[in-house]
Amino acid sequence: VQLQASGGGLVHTGASLRLSCAAFGRSFRDYSMGWFRQSPGKEREYVAAISWQPGYTKYDESVKGRFTISRDKAKNSIYLQMDSLKPEDTAVYYCAAPRYSGSDPYLEDMREIGYWGQGTELTVSS
Repeated sequence: VQLQASGGGLVHTGASLRLSCAAFGRSFRDYSMGWFRQSPGKEREYVAAISWQPGYTKYDESVKGRFTISRDKAKNSIYLQMDSLKPEDTAVYYCAAPRYSGSDPYLEDMREIGYWGQGTELTVSS
């Protein structure tokens, strides 16, 4: 089972970018999935999550209104549309899913994460 994140890059302040995370090896249609990020010298932090139930999403306050998480169950993928990017968004972004289907709908307990992607790096220059 593998989560593959992609789409990172180097952009300027105010730019937009979309991250993708494709899952391989099993279906994640009944799993919540989400995004975390880690900046140099900092702990990994929560960004956003999307429930297996339609229409349920949650965002960290630092990205609310600028980032949008979505999923395509048919493609076993999730996405993170990032708008109005800021230098403080610079980080390695990881997609994740909980250990069990139907659990932790908003990925609020990092200890329950059972699957991590390899990370994709975003740099926002000022």
